[in-house]
Amino acid sequence: MKKNNIILIGMPGSGKTTLGTELSETIGFGYIDSDSVIVAREGKLLSEIIEEKGMEAFLDIEGKINSEITANRCVIATGGSVIYRDSAMQKLKELGTVVYLKLSYEIIAKRLGDLKKRGVALKEGFTLKDLYEERTPLYEKYADVVVELHGRSVAESVQEVVRALQK
Repeated sequence: MKKNNIILIGMPGSGKTTLGTELSETIGFGYIDSDSVIVAREGKLLSEIIEEKGMEAFLDIEGKINSEITANRCVIATGGSVIYRDSAMQKLKELGTVVYLKLSYEIIAKRLGDLKKRGVALKEGFTLKDLYEERTPLYEKYADVVVELHGRSVAESVQEVVRALQK
């Protein structure tokens, strides 16, 4: 299998979907939003899956679906919690270059609204800050490339990702 895809990981609100669609158009790749694939397969919103089945079951579903993605010349925007399933991340790393879209906690906090409505996999009693601190080392662990997006527009961010991938 060729490693010719770009996989975007990062916190909810980091711009994976917005940047992913723009990046795919800029470089002439297809686009896959793995959260949309989960919603389509399960027939429910992410928040409904988490509410009905629980967080661990949701993470298992997310991991399984991400492990089954096959793609060629695509930008794949993943859900922020994909990093909790090593098997999914290993499959994604085989599929392409994993790019961590890194933003500060302060920017993420400003961008996000209600975490439950958004379908964020949040442990009981966890705050957004707890989530950020838990996930950041995992994003860094799996990333082939880290792109810091602080204060950049979407167009500037896309160009920064393209530059980072060319190094």
